[in-house]
Amino acid sequence: MLTERQLLILQIIVDDFIRMAQPVGSRSLSKKEGISFSSATIRNEMADLEDLGYIEKPHSSAGRIPSEKGYRFYVDHLLSPQLVNEDDARSVKSVFAERIFEIEKLVKNSADILSDLTNYTTIALGPKVSENRLKSIQLIPIGTNQAVSIIVTDTGIVKNRTVTIPPGVSMSDIEKMVNILNERLINVPIHQLNDKLYKEVAMILRSHVSNYESVLKMVSNTIDVPIEQKLFLSGKTNILAQPEFHDVETMRVLLNMIEKKDELKSILPIEQLGLSVKIGKENEKSGLENVSIISATYSLGENQIGTFAVLGPTRMEYSRVISLMHLITGQLNLLFSSKDVE
Repeated sequence: MLTERQLLILQIIVDDFIRMAQPVGSRSLSKKEGISFSSATIRNEMADLEDLGYIEKPHSSAGRIPSEKGYRFYVDHLLSPQLVNEDDARSVKSVFAERIFEIEKLVKNSADILSDLTNYTTIALGPKVSENRLKSIQLIPIGTNQAVSIIVTDTGIVKNRTVTIPPGVSMSDIEKMVNILNERLINVPIHQLNDKLYKEVAMILRSHVSNYESVLKMVSNTIDVPIEQKLFLSGKTNILAQPEFHDVETMRVLLNMIEKKDELKSILPIEQLGLSVKIGKENEKSGLENVSIISATYSLGENQIGTFAVLGPTRMEYSRVISLMHLITGQLNLLFSSKDVE
Protein backbone atom coordinates (compact mmCIF):
# COMPACT_ATOMS: atom_id res chain seq x y z
CA MET A 1 0.00 0.00 0.00
CA LEU A 2 1.48 3.31 -1.03
CA THR A 3 1.64 6.19 1.42
CA GLU A 4 0.03 9.57 0.68
CA ARG A 5 3.49 10.99 0.04
CA GLN A 6 4.34 8.23 -2.42
CA LEU A 7 1.00 8.64 -4.20
CA LEU A 8 1.67 12.36 -4.64
CA ILE A 9 5.20 11.81 -5.96
CA LEU A 10 4.07 9.07 -8.35
CA GLN A 11 1.26 11.24 -9.73
CA ILE A 12 3.58 14.17 -10.33
CA ILE A 13 6.17 11.96 -12.03
CA VAL A 14 3.55 10.48 -14.37
CA ASP A 15 1.93 13.85 -15.12
CA ASP A 16 5.30 15.50 -15.81
CA PHE A 17 6.58 12.68 -17.99
CA ILE A 18 3.35 12.64 -20.02
CA ARG A 19 3.73 16.36 -20.62
CA MET A 20 7.50 16.67 -21.17
CA ALA A 21 8.69 13.18 -22.24
CA GLN A 22 11.74 13.75 -20.02
CA PRO A 23 12.81 11.82 -16.89
CA VAL A 24 11.76 13.55 -13.66
CA GLY A 25 14.39 14.22 -11.00
CA SER A 26 14.12 14.95 -7.29
CA ARG A 27 15.25 18.54 -7.80
CA SER A 28 12.37 19.39 -10.15
CA LEU A 29 9.97 17.54 -7.86
CA SER A 30 11.04 19.61 -4.85
CA LYS A 31 9.97 22.80 -6.67
CA LYS A 32 6.44 21.57 -7.36
CA GLU A 33 3.44 23.12 -5.68
CA GLY A 34 2.19 20.83 -2.94
CA ILE A 35 5.62 19.32 -2.27
CA SER A 36 6.73 20.48 1.17
CA PHE A 37 9.35 17.86 2.03
CA SER A 38 13.09 17.87 1.44
CA SER A 39 15.01 16.64 -1.57
CA ALA A 40 16.50 13.87 0.56
CA THR A 41 13.02 12.67 1.51
CA ILE A 42 11.95 12.81 -2.13
CA ARG A 43 14.98 10.74 -3.17
CA ASN A 44 14.18 8.14 -0.50
CA GLU A 45 10.55 7.92 -1.61
CA MET A 46 11.58 7.66 -5.26
CA ALA A 47 13.96 4.83 -4.34
CA ASP A 48 11.10 3.02 -2.60
CA LEU A 49 8.79 3.54 -5.58
CA GLU A 50 11.51 2.16 -7.82
CA ASP A 51 11.95 -0.89 -5.58
CA LEU A 52 8.18 -1.44 -5.71
CA GLY A 53 8.27 -1.30 -9.53
CA TYR A 54 6.21 1.85 -10.07
CA ILE A 55 9.02 3.95 -11.57
CA GLU A 56 12.30 3.13 -13.26
CA LYS A 57 15.58 4.80 -14.09
CA PRO A 58 16.47 5.14 -17.77
CA HIS A 59 20.09 4.69 -18.76
CA SER A 60 22.35 7.69 -18.25
CA SER A 61 19.74 9.75 -16.42
CA ALA A 62 19.40 10.87 -12.83
CA GLY A 63 15.63 11.17 -13.20
CA ARG A 64 12.88 8.56 -13.18
CA ILE A 65 10.09 7.63 -15.54
CA PRO A 66 6.90 5.66 -14.88
CA SER A 67 7.02 1.92 -15.41
CA GLU A 68 4.19 -0.03 -17.00
CA LYS A 69 3.06 -0.92 -13.47
CA GLY A 70 3.18 2.77 -12.56
CA TYR A 71 1.01 3.74 -15.52
CA ARG A 72 -1.50 1.03 -14.64
CA PHE A 73 -1.73 2.25 -11.04
CA TYR A 74 -2.06 5.82 -12.29
CA VAL A 75 -4.92 4.95 -14.66
CA ASP A 76 -6.72 2.79 -12.10
CA HIS A 77 -6.30 4.96 -8.98
CA LEU A 78 -4.88 8.44 -9.64
CA LEU A 79 -6.48 9.60 -12.86
CA SER A 80 -8.62 12.68 -12.40
CA PRO A 81 -11.59 13.23 -14.72
CA GLN A 82 -10.76 16.01 -17.15
CA LEU A 83 -13.43 18.27 -18.56
CA VAL A 84 -13.29 18.56 -22.33
CA ASN A 85 -12.41 22.17 -23.10
CA GLU A 86 -14.80 24.32 -25.10
CA ASP A 87 -12.79 24.22 -28.33
CA ASP A 88 -12.52 20.41 -28.30
CA ALA A 89 -16.20 20.00 -27.42
CA ARG A 90 -17.17 22.36 -30.23
CA SER A 91 -15.04 20.38 -32.71
CA VAL A 92 -16.64 17.08 -31.69
CA LYS A 93 -20.18 18.39 -31.73
CA SER A 94 -19.65 19.97 -35.15
CA VAL A 95 -19.43 16.44 -36.58
CA PHE A 96 -22.94 15.70 -35.36
CA ALA A 97 -24.29 19.17 -36.16
CA GLU A 98 -23.82 18.40 -39.87
CA ARG A 99 -26.86 16.09 -39.66
CA ILE A 100 -25.11 13.30 -41.52
CA PHE A 101 -27.43 10.32 -41.58
CA GLU A 102 -25.01 7.71 -42.92
CA ILE A 103 -23.68 6.09 -39.77
CA GLU A 104 -20.46 4.89 -41.38
CA LYS A 105 -19.67 8.45 -42.47
CA LEU A 106 -20.38 9.68 -38.93
CA VAL A 107 -18.01 7.07 -37.53
CA LYS A 108 -15.28 7.99 -40.01
CA ASN A 109 -15.65 11.72 -39.29
CA SER A 110 -15.60 11.01 -35.54
CA ALA A 111 -12.38 9.01 -35.94
CA ASP A 112 -10.83 11.87 -37.92
CA ILE A 113 -11.68 14.49 -35.29
CA LEU A 114 -10.47 12.24 -32.47
CA SER A 115 -7.15 11.77 -34.25
CA ASP A 116 -6.83 15.50 -34.96
CA LEU A 117 -7.54 16.49 -31.35
CA THR A 118 -5.24 13.93 -29.70
CA ASN A 119 -2.50 13.80 -32.34
CA TYR A 120 -2.53 10.03 -31.92
CA THR A 121 -3.66 7.26 -34.29
CA THR A 122 -7.36 6.37 -34.22
CA ILE A 123 -9.03 3.13 -35.29
CA ALA A 124 -12.80 2.87 -35.62
CA LEU A 125 -14.90 -0.18 -36.36
CA GLY A 126 -18.15 0.62 -38.09
CA PRO A 127 -21.50 -0.89 -37.17
CA LYS A 128 -22.05 -4.64 -37.25
CA VAL A 129 -24.10 -4.88 -40.42
CA SER A 130 -24.92 -8.55 -39.85
CA GLU A 131 -27.00 -7.62 -36.79
CA ASN A 132 -28.94 -4.90 -38.65
CA ARG A 133 -32.39 -5.21 -40.16
CA LEU A 134 -33.59 -3.80 -43.45
CA LYS A 135 -35.41 -0.48 -43.18
CA SER A 136 -35.96 0.38 -46.85
CA ILE A 137 -34.93 -0.33 -50.44
CA GLN A 138 -34.93 2.26 -53.20
CA LEU A 139 -34.07 1.87 -56.87
CA ILE A 140 -33.44 5.12 -58.74
CA PRO A 141 -33.02 4.95 -62.55
CA ILE A 142 -30.02 6.89 -63.87
CA GLY A 143 -30.25 5.92 -67.53
CA THR A 144 -32.05 3.66 -69.95
CA ASN A 145 -30.62 0.48 -68.46
CA GLN A 146 -29.02 1.45 -65.15
CA ALA A 147 -30.20 2.37 -61.66
CA VAL A 148 -28.75 3.10 -58.24
CA SER A 149 -29.97 0.79 -55.50
CA ILE A 150 -30.04 2.24 -51.98
CA ILE A 151 -30.42 -0.01 -48.96
CA VAL A 152 -30.95 1.53 -45.52
CA THR A 153 -30.74 -0.46 -42.29
CA ASP A 154 -32.51 0.16 -38.99
CA THR A 155 -29.32 1.70 -37.55
CA GLY A 156 -28.87 4.14 -40.41
CA ILE A 157 -26.25 2.27 -42.43
CA VAL A 158 -26.66 3.18 -46.10
CA LYS A 159 -25.34 0.92 -48.85
CA ASN A 160 -25.64 1.84 -52.50
CA ARG A 161 -24.47 0.39 -55.78
CA THR A 162 -25.13 0.73 -59.50
CA VAL A 163 -27.13 -2.13 -61.03
CA THR A 164 -28.04 -2.98 -64.61
CA ILE A 165 -31.75 -3.11 -65.43
CA PRO A 166 -32.50 -6.21 -67.54
CA PRO A 167 -33.84 -5.66 -71.08
CA GLY A 168 -37.61 -5.49 -71.34
CA VAL A 169 -38.13 -4.34 -67.74
CA SER A 170 -40.26 -1.18 -67.62
CA MET A 171 -40.42 1.60 -65.04
CA SER A 172 -43.76 0.13 -63.99
CA ASP A 173 -42.02 -3.20 -63.32
CA ILE A 174 -39.37 -1.42 -61.27
CA GLU A 175 -41.99 0.33 -59.15
CA LYS A 176 -43.89 -2.92 -58.54
CA MET A 177 -40.67 -4.73 -57.63
CA VAL A 178 -39.58 -2.06 -55.14
CA ASN A 179 -43.03 -2.03 -53.50
CA ILE A 180 -42.99 -5.81 -53.13
CA LEU A 181 -39.49 -5.82 -51.66
CA ASN A 182 -40.32 -3.09 -49.16
CA GLU A 183 -43.51 -4.88 -48.18
CA ARG A 184 -41.95 -8.33 -47.75
CA LEU A 185 -38.38 -7.69 -46.60
CA ILE A 186 -38.68 -4.83 -44.08
CA ASN A 187 -37.28 -5.78 -40.62
CA VAL A 188 -35.61 -8.90 -42.02
CA PRO A 189 -32.00 -9.28 -40.73
CA ILE A 190 -29.50 -8.30 -43.44
CA HIS A 191 -27.84 -11.71 -43.51
CA GLN A 192 -31.21 -13.42 -44.15
CA LEU A 193 -32.36 -11.24 -47.05
CA ASN A 194 -31.32 -13.53 -49.89
CA ASP A 195 -32.78 -16.59 -48.20
CA LYS A 196 -36.08 -14.77 -47.66
CA LEU A 197 -36.01 -13.52 -51.27
CA TYR A 198 -35.80 -16.97 -52.83
CA LYS A 199 -38.11 -18.74 -50.37
CA GLU A 200 -40.94 -16.20 -50.09
CA VAL A 201 -40.61 -13.26 -52.45
CA ALA A 202 -39.56 -14.91 -55.73
CA MET A 203 -42.99 -16.36 -56.51
CA ILE A 204 -44.65 -12.98 -55.93
CA LEU A 205 -42.19 -11.26 -58.28
CA ARG A 206 -42.84 -13.92 -60.94
CA SER A 207 -46.49 -12.91 -61.22
CA HIS A 208 -45.90 -9.14 -61.24
CA VAL A 209 -42.82 -8.32 -63.36
CA SER A 210 -41.48 -9.06 -66.82
CA ASN A 211 -38.25 -10.97 -67.46
CA TYR A 212 -38.63 -12.56 -64.04
CA GLU A 213 -35.37 -14.54 -63.85
CA SER A 214 -33.16 -11.57 -64.77
CA VAL A 215 -35.02 -9.32 -62.33
CA LEU A 216 -34.61 -11.88 -59.55
CA LYS A 217 -30.86 -12.02 -60.20
CA MET A 218 -30.65 -8.21 -60.15
CA VAL A 219 -32.54 -8.08 -56.83
CA SER A 220 -30.30 -10.75 -55.35
CA ASN A 221 -27.20 -8.72 -56.27
CA THR A 222 -28.83 -5.57 -54.89
CA ILE A 223 -29.52 -6.99 -51.43
CA ASP A 224 -26.21 -8.86 -51.17
CA VAL A 225 -24.81 -6.43 -48.59
CA PRO A 226 -21.27 -7.07 -47.22
CA ILE A 227 -21.66 -7.85 -43.50
CA GLU A 228 -18.05 -7.33 -42.47
CA GLN A 229 -17.50 -4.43 -40.08
CA LYS A 230 -15.84 -1.58 -41.89
CA LEU A 231 -12.57 -0.36 -40.41
CA PHE A 232 -11.47 3.28 -40.49
CA LEU A 233 -7.93 4.44 -39.74
CA SER A 234 -7.13 8.07 -39.07
CA GLY A 235 -3.82 9.76 -38.30
CA LYS A 236 -1.87 6.68 -39.35
CA THR A 237 1.54 8.32 -38.90
CA ASN A 238 0.65 10.43 -35.85
CA ILE A 239 1.91 7.85 -33.39
CA LEU A 240 5.21 7.62 -35.27
CA ALA A 241 5.84 11.31 -34.55
CA GLN A 242 6.15 10.53 -30.84
CA PRO A 243 9.77 10.40 -29.55
CA GLU A 244 9.30 6.81 -28.33
CA PHE A 245 9.06 5.62 -31.92
CA HIS A 246 12.05 7.31 -33.52
CA ASP A 247 13.93 4.01 -33.47
CA VAL A 248 13.81 2.66 -37.03
CA GLU A 249 13.03 -0.96 -36.09
CA THR A 250 10.30 0.02 -33.63
CA MET A 251 8.79 2.29 -36.28
CA ARG A 252 8.93 -0.41 -38.94
CA VAL A 253 7.17 -3.04 -36.81
CA LEU A 254 4.45 -0.62 -35.76
CA LEU A 255 3.89 0.73 -39.26
CA ASN A 256 3.64 -2.80 -40.69
CA MET A 257 0.95 -3.61 -38.16
CA ILE A 258 -0.99 -0.41 -38.86
CA GLU A 259 -0.98 -1.22 -42.58
CA LYS A 260 -2.83 -4.53 -42.06
CA LYS A 261 -6.57 -4.39 -41.31
CA ASP A 262 -6.70 -7.87 -39.79
CA GLU A 263 -3.83 -6.96 -37.46
CA LEU A 264 -5.61 -3.80 -36.35
CA LYS A 265 -8.88 -5.61 -35.68
CA SER A 266 -7.08 -8.24 -33.64
CA ILE A 267 -5.83 -5.69 -31.09
CA LEU A 268 -9.30 -4.31 -30.35
CA PRO A 269 -11.32 -5.73 -27.43
CA ILE A 270 -14.33 -6.21 -29.71
CA GLU A 271 -16.37 -8.29 -27.24
CA GLN A 272 -15.75 -5.95 -24.30
CA LEU A 273 -18.35 -3.28 -23.70
CA GLY A 274 -17.53 0.15 -22.32
CA LEU A 275 -14.06 1.62 -21.91
CA SER A 276 -10.81 -0.34 -21.88
CA VAL A 277 -7.22 0.79 -21.31
CA LYS A 278 -4.37 -1.55 -22.24
CA ILE A 279 -0.83 -0.45 -21.48
CA GLY A 280 2.34 -1.76 -23.12
CA LYS A 281 2.74 -5.52 -22.76
CA GLU A 282 -0.89 -5.85 -21.69
CA ASN A 283 -1.66 -5.71 -25.42
CA GLU A 284 -0.06 -9.17 -25.80
CA LYS A 285 1.12 -8.46 -29.33
CA SER A 286 4.64 -8.01 -30.62
CA GLY A 287 5.41 -4.41 -31.55
CA LEU A 288 3.04 -2.88 -29.01
CA GLU A 289 5.37 -2.94 -26.00
CA ASN A 290 5.55 0.87 -25.96
CA VAL A 291 1.95 1.48 -26.98
CA SER A 292 -1.18 2.14 -24.96
CA ILE A 293 -4.60 1.51 -26.48
CA ILE A 294 -7.72 3.19 -25.14
CA SER A 295 -10.90 1.77 -26.64
CA ALA A 296 -14.59 2.44 -26.16
CA THR A 297 -17.76 1.02 -27.68
CA TYR A 298 -20.83 2.80 -28.94
CA SER A 299 -24.22 1.13 -28.85
CA LEU A 300 -27.78 1.03 -30.05
CA GLY A 301 -29.82 0.28 -26.94
CA GLU A 302 -28.28 -2.78 -25.32
CA ASN A 303 -26.52 -3.96 -28.49
CA GLN A 304 -22.92 -3.05 -29.15
CA ILE A 305 -22.58 -1.44 -32.57
CA GLY A 306 -18.88 -0.63 -33.00
CA THR A 307 -15.61 0.37 -31.39
CA PHE A 308 -13.23 3.33 -31.29
CA ALA A 309 -9.60 2.94 -30.25
CA VAL A 310 -6.78 5.44 -29.82
CA LEU A 311 -3.17 4.24 -30.17
CA GLY A 312 -0.53 6.32 -28.47
CA PRO A 313 2.68 5.99 -26.45
CA THR A 314 2.42 4.62 -22.91
CA ARG A 315 2.84 8.22 -21.73
CA MET A 316 -0.28 9.31 -23.63
CA GLU A 317 -2.62 11.90 -22.13
CA TYR A 318 -4.94 9.30 -20.60
CA SER A 319 -7.35 11.70 -18.93
CA ARG A 320 -7.87 13.88 -22.00
CA VAL A 321 -8.21 10.95 -24.40
CA ILE A 322 -10.69 9.17 -22.14
CA SER A 323 -12.77 12.33 -21.81
CA LEU A 324 -12.86 12.80 -25.60
CA MET A 325 -13.78 9.14 -26.12
CA HIS A 326 -16.66 9.48 -23.65
CA LEU A 327 -17.88 12.60 -25.45
CA ILE A 328 -17.79 11.01 -28.92
CA THR A 329 -19.33 7.67 -27.97
CA GLY A 330 -21.88 9.53 -25.86
CA GLN A 331 -22.89 11.62 -28.88
CA LEU A 332 -23.27 8.46 -30.99
CA ASN A 333 -25.27 6.68 -28.28
CA LEU A 334 -27.51 9.72 -27.95
CA LEU A 335 -28.02 9.82 -31.69
CA PHE A 336 -29.05 6.17 -31.80
CA SER A 337 -31.27 6.28 -28.72
CA SER A 338 -33.11 9.36 -29.99
CA LYS A 339 -33.79 7.53 -33.28
CA ASP A 340 -32.66 10.58 -35.25
CA VAL A 341 -31.08 8.44 -37.94
CA GLU A 342 -33.32 8.24 -40.94
